[in-house]
Amino acid sequence: MPVLAIDCGTTGVTALVVSEDGQVLSRGYQEFPQHFPEPGWVEHEPEEIWVAVISSCRQALDGRTVTAVGITVQRETACFWDRTTLQAPRRAIVWQDRRTAHLCDHLREHEPRVAELTGLRLDPYFTATKLAWVRRHDKRTWGGVESGQVAVGTVDSYVIARLTGGKRHVTDASNASRTLLFDLRKGSWSEELRELFGVPLSALPEVVPSWGEIGRTDPVSFLGLDLPIAGIAGDQQAALFGQGCFEEGRSKCTYGTGSFVLINTGSTPVLSERLLTTVAWMGPDGALTYALEGAVFVTGSAVQWLRDGLQVIQSAPEVEALAKQVPDSGGVVFVPALTGLGAPHWDPSARGTVLGITRGTTRSHLARATLDAIAFEVRDVVDAMTSEAGCEVPSLQVDGGASANDLLCQIQADQLGVPVQRPEVLETTALGAAFLAGLGTGVWSSPAELAATWRLDRRFEPTAGVREDGTHDRWLRAVERSLHWA
Repeated sequence: MPVLAIDCGTTGVTALVVSEDGQVLSRGYQEFPQHFPEPGWVEHEPEEIWVAVISSCRQALDGRTVTAVGITVQRETACFWDRTTLQAPRRAIVWQDRRTAHLCDHLREHEPRVAELTGLRLDPYFTATKLAWVRRHDKRTWGGVESGQVAVGTVDSYVIARLTGGKRHVTDASNASRTLLFDLRKGSWSEELRELFGVPLSALPEVVPSWGEIGRTDPVSFLGLDLPIAGIAGDQQAALFGQGCFEEGRSKCTYGTGSFVLINTGSTPVLSERLLTTVAWMGPDGALTYALEGAVFVTGSAVQWLRDGLQVIQSAPEVEALAKQVPDSGGVVFVPALTGLGAPHWDPSARGTVLGITRGTTRSHLARATLDAIAFEVRDVVDAMTSEAGCEVPSLQVDGGASANDLLCQIQADQLGVPVQRPEVLETTALGAAFLAGLGTGVWSSPAELAATWRLDRRFEPTAGVREDGTHDRWLRAVERSLHWA
């Protein structure tokens, strides 16, 4: 029986109906807007996310019968909603938002302890800093939180509340591990961290396993359907699952709004100074599987900036054809620090930088420099994984929209010096949500059965000598110039 997957991304919602052999039978998609009330601020209207969920699911279902629902979402975004009406008292603060940089600096003395407990850094990226900001600056909303009328959570918690008509307030361990409030080793909310950020336990969702039934959809709320909600994961953990990276050492990179490299580290959390340690998923028995992650904030959104900001292309796929018009970037280096830099540099004050422009520079050179930048950023993360954490990455499985770009995949293989493998199904984030829900309801009996559904589309072999040709050294010099700008 097919499974419905709901993937709530940063700019839109994708819904897939996935068959028992792992094939996508139908899909729906609905964009929703981002809001930028001040420089560095990024917000979503939760109701607009919910409308996009309904629209995309209606498109994908189109009369089809499904057996369960799986959910995967953009992580770290802080949502607030009334427990009775399910209406949001304020906009959600998105993971890309940088408003809490000064708050992070104020708490910097606590960073070693925060990193020890959570595997994360004190950075505006994470949810708890956003909750602390609302506590200080939005007394009306926070008063509702403290009284118990207003719930807080990440996007998965909000969507599940809407799907169940308000009956369930939950999150899974993979999303919880991105909040700065979750103790990695204990697998539960940390009282110490809740006190540090001033977040009451009563407002937080119950932490549940990543697969297994946790509630049912309310027919009145959700298209007349009564279905088990049986899979939940953060988008990057879902992609790791959808790529079949069930064994320790398996790795993937998802190219979306940002790029995220994850490697499965098994039952042991591997701590790193420059990378993030996260829960990959929690089984029904409570057993945790961990991952090491490098989070690059701006990759696909750099292409969107070429399209919307500079208007050098009219659609994102055009960037490949434009970049192919030149053999290289002509010495141009673009550091897309449009919302600061994530791993491995971690500088929220870094800003976008374009260097090496000459009179002969064209928009083709800028397009090529953008693809180079995406590959360089991922290389920096993989290099940190291999040198600092001692993880071997013999090949990299890729997915996400930009992985359809053959030129980007080849540049990536050249920079890593290892093969890049692209599956037939690129929407592995949603696929992972479907796999989790199907595993939780018996559609699939084991991860091994799921792994058998993975199919290779193309393997990109590295070109000898390119990794050492000096272009990455030039990139690192450009990164240095982008740091500490704001």
